[in-house]
Amino acid sequence: MPVEHPDWLEWIPGGGVTSPRGWRAGATFAGIKTYGEEPRFDLGILASDRPAAVAGVFTKNRVFGPAVALDRARVANGRGQAIVANSGCSNTVTGEQGERDARRMTALVASSLGIPEEDVLVASTGVIGRHLPMHLVEPGLGAIALADDGGAAFARAIMTTDTRPKSHAATFAGADGTRYTVGGVAKGSGMVHPDMATVFCFLTTDAPAAAGWLRQTLAAVADVSINMVDVDMDTSTSDTMLLLANGAAGGTPIDDGHADAPRLRAALEAVAVELARDLARDGEGAETLIEVRACGAATVDDARRAARTVASSPLVKTMVTGRDANLGRVLAAVGRSGADMDPARASVWIGEHAAFERGAPSAVAYDVISRAMDAPEVVIRVDLGTGGSGEAVAWGCDLTEGYVRINADYTT
Repeated sequence: MPVEHPDWLEWIPGGGVTSPRGWRAGATFAGIKTYGEEPRFDLGILASDRPAAVAGVFTKNRVFGPAVALDRARVANGRGQAIVANSGCSNTVTGEQGERDARRMTALVASSLGIPEEDVLVASTGVIGRHLPMHLVEPGLGAIALADDGGAAFARAIMTTDTRPKSHAATFAGADGTRYTVGGVAKGSGMVHPDMATVFCFLTTDAPAAAGWLRQTLAAVADVSINMVDVDMDTSTSDTMLLLANGAAGGTPIDDGHADAPRLRAALEAVAVELARDLARDGEGAETLIEVRACGAATVDDARRAARTVASSPLVKTMVTGRDANLGRVLAAVGRSGADMDPARASVWIGEHAAFERGAPSAVAYDVISRAMDAPEVVIRVDLGTGGSGEAVAWGCDLTEGYVRINADYTT
C-alpha cells in the first residue's frame, strides 16, 4: 500500500545521496567484513565539494561508540563536509584505542580531501567490543575514488545483515523556481527499535539551510520516520542520523521564515519515511512489512506510543508470521503502551477488514482476516477510542525463524 507524498515532489529513479548537486561518494572492500567467501564493500566516503550545514540525531543507548561521541561534538558546530563510514565493526567499548582509531579515520579522509578534520564525521557499525582493523582501514581509505554516481556503492558499504541497499532521492521547485534535491541512504536490519537502532541514515541536499533550522527539522523528521521503526526491540550503540545541506543550488539560507522551508521539510520527511519503510521491510529474517496506523488518540504522543508498541510487540509480529487471527494481541499491546484509550470504544482493522468494533469482535470471519495477512505488506489500523485527533504511523516486520538463525550465528 503506497504512502501518500506531496504531488509536487518528483522522485528520482535510482537516486540517492549523490543525486543533489555537489555530492560525491565511493566505497571499497577493505576486508573488515566478509560473508562466507563473498567480499562486500565495507568502507565508504560521502563528501560535498563545499562546506555544508549539518545536524545529527544519535542513539539514546548509554553505551555508545567513539564515532557517536566524536560526531556529537562536531555536529554541535553546525558544519560538516564529509562522512567516512565502515561496516563489520562498530568500534564500541574499545577504550582509548577506539577513540584514536575514530579520529584517525577522519584525519585520513580530511587529508585526502584537503578539508579541516573537524568537518569530517565518522560512522562505524557491526560487531560490538572489537577493535577496528586499522591495518586494513588505512589502505582501504586510500583506495576509494569518489564519483558523482558513487552513492550506490556507498549504500552497499554501510550494510551489515541488510539484504539490499536502501536509497531514495526526490526533487522539487522552490517558490522562485529554483530546483532543490534531497537524497538519502540508510542501513539497518536487526537491533532496530524506536529512539534509533542499529541504523545509519544519511540525508543530503543541495538546498541552502541554516544549521539551527536543520537541527529542529531533523529532530522532527526522525520522530516520524526512523524513530517509528521496530524490528526486534533492541537499540544499538552506533545509531547515527545525519543531515547535510551544502547550498549548491544557490539562494539564501532556508530557515523558519523562508518561503521554501515547508517544502524542504516535507521533502526530507518523504525521503526519510521511504527509508524507514525499507528498514522495516528488510528486517532480519522478515517476510512481511507491518504498517501500524494509530488514530483517535488524545494526543500525537499517545498515537506514537500506541503505534510503536503494536509494531514492536513480539506477539503481534508472530501473529502476522503465522497469519493467525489472534487479534486481541493488538488491543493488549495498545493497552500496555501507556497511551490513553477507551477499551469500550476502541476498534482494530486488519487491512480493510474490521476485526474489533467499539471494543467487541466484529462479524468478519477469522479466515478472512487470516487471508488479509497473507501479503508482503500488512496494515493494522487502531482507533484508540478517545475521540481525539492524534494520529501516527509506525513500521515493523514479522518475526521468523530466520531472525533467530541470523542472530544465533552472528559472530560465528
